[in-house]
Amino acid sequence: MNDRSTARRPLPRLDDFPHRTSDIVRYADLDPQGHVNNAVFSTYFETGRVAMFRTPDLGIGEPGKTFVLVRSEIDFLQELRWPGTVDIGTAIAAFGRSSFTVTQVVFRGDICAAAGRAIMVFIDLGTRRPEPLPEEQIARLTPYKYRGDGQARPASPASSP
Repeated sequence: MNDRSTARRPLPRLDDFPHRTSDIVRYADLDPQGHVNNAVFSTYFETGRVAMFRTPDLGIGEPGKTFVLVRSEIDFLQELRWPGTVDIGTAIAAFGRSSFTVTQVVFRGDICAAAGRAIMVFIDLGTRRPEPLPEEQIARLTPYKYRGDGQARPASPASSP
């Protein structure tokens, strides 16, 4: 007998994300089904990351170095339709040797429409190779750590034999 469980962790809360910005839902964001196309969610997440990284008090970056996106994943939770605005929450989930993981959400009002994670790697612009994250960068990013319990995205439905 197959028993399929659809239990999920609680949805993330916008308040758990220390950096927030907003964006508008454009008519051009829609696909033939009349909802926001899945690719546009990547743009919303990029807006959130760039807005956080460009915050004057964060001041990440070093001459001759940069951060590059090496992985992105999105869980689509609710449709978005035009017109309207969305709130994008961004936080740091974890630090690696030369990388850090960003966790993000897109909300419309009280509804979480999408949750995602991205891995950013610190590289040398000349060699295009990863470099260890400087302690100063980690110190600047630490106040932006995710404030919720556990992971900031729902789990995939689990199944058991």
